[in-house]
Amino acid sequence: MVKKIRAAFFDFGGVIDRTEYQAPRQHLAERLGMEYDDLVRLVFESETSRTASVGGISADEHWAAVMHRLKRSASEAKTIRDEFFAGDVVDRVLVDFIRSLRPHCKTGLISNAWGDLREWLVSEKIDDAFDRIVISAEVGKVKPKAEIYLLALEQLEVSPSEAVFVDDFIENVEGARAVGMSAIHFQDPESALDELKHLLKI
Repeated sequence: MVKKIRAAFFDFGGVIDRTEYQAPRQHLAERLGMEYDDLVRLVFESETSRTASVGGISADEHWAAVMHRLKRSASEAKTIRDEFFAGDVVDRVLVDFIRSLRPHCKTGLISNAWGDLREWLVSEKIDDAFDRIVISAEVGKVKPKAEIYLLALEQLEVSPSEAVFVDDFIENVEGARAVGMSAIHFQDPESALDELKHLLKI
């Protein structure tokens, strides 16, 4: 017998917060004399980004390293950071949907992110949508490794078979499935929510 889903977990970047407009980041890359993809790799895939994602250094220390690599002064960090993320948009409709799940199940966030994410969620008034928030920099564990999913499940006091996870990276979806969770590969909001509603029987 299939167990009832008692908890729904969501990724943050690429699901709740998405880069809807590439122009600001493209303009920044051009201003810095770089290719768009090289700039994205520097910010998200560099050694300091990976270290910040497990809490080894702060987000500010990572951005200081980015400035060093770009040969830019530390005083430019905030401007460049703001411009880099200027095309990112929080899906407020999705956040409201997550809040609406409360009568049906518990809600959680599982994000590979630097240590400044929780403060940002609070400032954007998003944190209240989740019963528990698991951020890789705070727990020293990253998706798709099993430990971060198991920690999130433990925090919401549900078994893997009672939980579903939504993420835009297929390897993170597969990581959740590997520990026994249901998982949805997020490619667009409508399809993902249809699949989620079907699983939750709502």
